[in-house]
Amino acid sequence: MPATVTCTRCGETRAGFEKPPFPGPAGARVVEEICQECWARWLKQQMQLINHYGLNLMDPQARTFLTKNMSAFLFRTGSGDDIDTSKQGTIEH
Repeated sequence: MPATVTCTRCGETRAGFEKPPFPGPAGARVVEEICQECWARWLKQQMQLINHYGLNLMDPQARTFLTKNMSAFLFRTGSGDDIDTSKQGTIEH
């Protein structure tokens, strides 16, 4: 059964994670601070970023871009990139 966590993103006490959903220190922080619902919201946002910008996840620059946006989305650190539909069809980020 997943542990409960008071989520730093939404402020609600909800189901958390037993295992990190992401590797490294960022994954450990997700386990401690993020609920499953906010993680699901991030996965949706991540997919939108991948599709909108045509990201190749084999590219280290693309992974860095997503990690920066994950931190901004989940922990409200720095600034994340919103989906700018006026740039649809371009892959520059």
